[in-house]
Amino acid sequence: MRLLRALTTNRAWTDPESDDPRLRGRTYGVPFAAVWSAVLAEAAARGWSVLEAQPVAGEIHAEARTRLWKFVDDVWVRLSLDADGQTRMDLVSASRVGRGDLGTNARRIARFLRGVDRRLNGK
Repeated sequence: MRLLRALTTNRAWTDPESDDPRLRGRTYGVPFAAVWSAVLAEAAARGWSVLEAQPVAGEIHAEARTRLWKFVDDVWVRLSLDADGQTRMDLVSASRVGRGDLGTNARRIARFLRGVDRRLNGK
């Protein structure tokens, strides 16, 4: 089933109830500003071009390029506060071309989440 999805899906997103544990987003018990800074730093470290960053809305739109063919993909990061006042981060990564991404968007999200985790945990 994963192969079929990789061949027919060109978008991935986080969801707290996702079947794929890599795509469940994150909730951090640290201030919004710290997560915002970590997200921007991780995007820069990954070579993403940030097109728009709206801290009041908690939204970032960036472009990421695939390694092999250098296709441009869109990434949206959304930060918000949950009911407990913790910072919630969710992402969408979408290919601009093609019907299938061979799992690129899901891997991009998973790697980005791990990178932000490392930045916030000081590792």
